Amino acid sequence: MSNPSLTAPAPDRVRTGGLRSITLSRGPIEPNTGLLDYVVRNDVHTWIRRGGGLVAYGETARFTGAGPGRFAEAQSWWRGQLATADVVNPLRQSGTGLIAFGSFAFSKTSAYESRLIVPEIVVGCSDGSSWLTYITSDAKAEVTPEAAEAVLAAYLDDVAPERAPHPGDRLAPGILSEGEYMVAVAEGVRHVQAGELSKLVLARDVVAELGAPIATAQVLRELAVRYEDCWTYSVDGLIGSTPEMLIKVENSTARARVLAGTLDRANAPAGDPDYPQRVLAGSDKQLHEHSIAIDSLTRQLEPFTSSMTSHSEPFVLQLPNVWHLASDVTAQLTVDGEGQVPTSLALVDALHPTAAVCGTPTTVAGALIRELEHLERGPYAGPVGWMDAEGNGEWGIALRGAVVESPTRIRLYAGCGIVEGSQPEAELAETWSKFRPMIQALGLAG
Repeated sequence: MSNPSLTAPAPDRVRTGGLRSITLSRGPIEPNTGLLDYVVRNDVHTWIRRGGGLVAYGETARFTGAGPGRFAEAQSWWRGQLATADVVNPLRQSGTGLIAFGSFAFSKTSAYESRLIVPEIVVGCSDGSSWLTYITSDAKAEVTPEAAEAVLAAYLDDVAPERAPHPGDRLAPGILSEGEYMVAVAEGVRHVQAGELSKLVLARDVVAELGAPIATAQVLRELAVRYEDCWTYSVDGLIGSTPEMLIKVENSTARARVLAGTLDRANAPAGDPDYPQRVLAGSDKQLHEHSIAIDSLTRQLEPFTSSMTSHSEPFVLQLPNVWHLASDVTAQLTVDGEGQVPTSLALVDALHPTAAVCGTPTTVAGALIRELEHLERGPYAGPVGWMDAEGNGEWGIALRGAVVESPTRIRLYAGCGIVEGSQPEAELAETWSKFRPMIQALGLAG
């Protein structure tokens, strides 16, 4: 079964005309709220963590594509846009100048159209200092600091109202019922025990049916405040707050955060501060799942690096809903024959899908996912983030999120890593812990 909203035609691939842009410094930003002061429209694009990042409005150009070549095609399109662009950017720091927000399908077989979107206006913030970028394809437009501020002000004049819980709000089953999901998990365990693969990630969905239209900006603010250590994203109806950084590239350094191994905080005993460390780091099942994920990423990243470091042992990452086993990886990227380091999107192409969201071997796991999930993942568990003209960028994995299918219908996704010791009941419970951020942000539960 497929999700109709994920196969709907996207807007035109690109508006014609070369891009023109200007970036200007705007000085310090409000320290208590950061970029959240700009998350006021339901059509906003965001990439926010701890008050910093990027918030954008409008659309100046768009790429869409599908299939195994979607990343390379997007990279080629972006290079074409840069080749004809007229850019004024005195700041020259990561995230300034021309940028594109992106969301890519998890699967190369997906009908979902992966996309890069060049916004019209971008407010950025790093280390407390902010900037503004205005991007247009209108050859007659005035591209000045004054014009940029005027365009921003026009967007901010249209603030979306907040939403209160509605009596008609409800959470409905997705493609698989709870029982059917547990059957799928048991079948996945059987394949692992048979030696066909060492890990399989199986996802399921639930649907939020609302009695009044979603207030997307309000949901994003809730996520950003509750999950400040995560990256709160919004790209063209894909929203969420992910704890997992697939790859970040800044100049010649790449960074990643790998998560695998989960413990629900709702079931934690009171007065036992060592509980997460003991249960996660003391579990052979959790450590095995984590080692598969970290080995998968470092193996794929190694050909692009001159050196790479990671934690010798995973640490416990504390989030409001769960604890995770986590490892941070830092790598120095190698320079090619033309003196260039690989772009963030080139690394996304090489790394996706990781064992953390697919399994290993990925070809075997991918085929089993299609067989057992009965689900069109679309952009769920695919790369989401942004890139700039210098190849810098931040790409997370679209987890703890949802797709807004209509103003009153939102599809939520969650998945679990299945290894030899997995128990269907425990994996089902883990999906509910991972649904919790979106359920709470939508106002469906406390």
